Amino acid sequence: MFAEKAKVMELQENQLLMSRQLAEARTQEMTQRRELDSYSDEIQALKKKHAAELDDYEADLRKKDRDVRELREDLRVAQDDLTRERETVSSLRATISHQSTAQLSLATQKNVLQAQCDAVHASLDAATATISRLQLDLESSQKRVAELEQDAREAEGVRRKLHNMVQELKGNIRVFCRVRPVLPSELADARSVSPASGKSENLSPEEMETAREGATAKIVFPDRRDHKEIVLSSSSESATGQERKEVWNFNFDRVFEPDSTQAEVFEEVSQLAQSCVDGYNVCIFAYGQTGSGKSFTMEGGPTESTAGMIPRAVEQVFKATEELKCKGWQYKLEGQFLEIYNETINDLLGKDEFDKKKHEIKHDKCGTRVTDIVTISLHSATQVRSLLAIAQSRRTVAATLMNERSSRSHSVFTLKIHGNNSHTGETCDGSLNLVDLAGSERLKESGAANDKDRLKETQSINRSLSALGDVIAALGEKGEKGEKHIPYRNSKLTYLLQNSLSGNSKTLMILNVSPLAVHLNESLCSLRFATKVNNTTIGTAKKQTRSVS
Repeated sequence: MFAEKAKVMELQENQLLMSRQLAEARTQEMTQRRELDSYSDEIQALKKKHAAELDDYEADLRKKDRDVRELREDLRVAQDDLTRERETVSSLRATISHQSTAQLSLATQKNVLQAQCDAVHASLDAATATISRLQLDLESSQKRVAELEQDAREAEGVRRKLHNMVQELKGNIRVFCRVRPVLPSELADARSVSPASGKSENLSPEEMETAREGATAKIVFPDRRDHKEIVLSSSSESATGQERKEVWNFNFDRVFEPDSTQAEVFEEVSQLAQSCVDGYNVCIFAYGQTGSGKSFTMEGGPTESTAGMIPRAVEQVFKATEELKCKGWQYKLEGQFLEIYNETINDLLGKDEFDKKKHEIKHDKCGTRVTDIVTISLHSATQVRSLLAIAQSRRTVAATLMNERSSRSHSVFTLKIHGNNSHTGETCDGSLNLVDLAGSERLKESGAANDKDRLKETQSINRSLSALGDVIAALGEKGEKGEKHIPYRNSKLTYLLQNSLSGNSKTLMILNVSPLAVHLNESLCSLRFATKVNNTTIGTAKKQTRSVS
């Protein structure tokens, strides 16, 4: 029993010992497993490191292979270069040998050139002496040129004085008379209507000529040399049945026949354009009944040959200013275009199609000006043609019995010229007023009495033209009797033209006359008025200058 207990206790001790050993074995196993895991991780890290190093080695190997190939290519290129350099050295040696031979030749040439150089030096000394002599001649020539330029400037001043003396001798208010040709439409009317029956029929050449003679007034131009006379005549039957013939003779500064061209008319006008450049105020206005050709004379047609007085005068001014540049003159040109309609001033170059501003006429020391008028700087004659087209599209016109397109307003184109001479310090201000007056007409003949607006227009036109006649008459009486009130303010037209009519301007009136027999009475009224203007004596125009500070 005791032995069994001892055996059991021994077994228990062994079991306890084995348990402890088992626990230690398990602990050791866990430790070894952890160490195994650690070693496995380390082995994996070493494998990755080894793979990376292997990749690096392979990359380095590939790079070294590329370097080797590049070095081999460089070696090949270097060998080629060496071959070329050897060839170049061989060529240079041959060249040196050739140059050595050439040097000997050049040395010989140098000696020859040295001799030529000595000869050139001798020639240079002679040329230097000649240059010195020429410089003295040049200084003398420059002095002479300066004297000639001074003489030219003085001659230009003399030319201006003589030019304007000639214009003054011709008279401050000059009158030209121009008879327009018969229009094709008027000839067609004469051909299509028989003077005997008044019915439309086919006429023989003799009958057509008779019809033409019946449509046109009897106008002759007896002065074939100076072209200063126009004679109108009319035949009628008296109450007793006897033929009564009336003849009217008129004389003007120049008379233009129906076949006269725009260029021929402007040839007489061009001298006034020159006066404008010289610093004088110039006014050219067209007068006459409706349908007498005033607008054509002043504005002209679309072609170069039919260009009117306005574009031709502006072109003449630009040409004159260009010619005077070489004499030290510089010019600034400005233009404005207005109309007087029913005693109201309208700006034809305004921004809006219809001018709504109220414009006033001002007279001061600087001349005549109109308030709130658009003034445009002008640089070419072509620019003026464009402005004319704009103004024509805005001007007030209407149809009457006397003219299909009758101007119902007075139009005034003003060209202002400011000049200064950098050589002499002289300055001048000139202006060119080109006026297209509305046509004079009688209410009965024009048919305006049947239209309220046309009636008002016609009355306003006739009042302003009547006021112009009153001013001319008063100026004539002033010349004969001394001081007299001049009624400039009776109309906007005469007030605007005050400086042009009072002697401060060189003024030209172009009287336009219709050749038609039905307009004979109106033509006679216009001719009598123009004669009154031509006989009027006013003061002498003065040059407009500015003081230079």
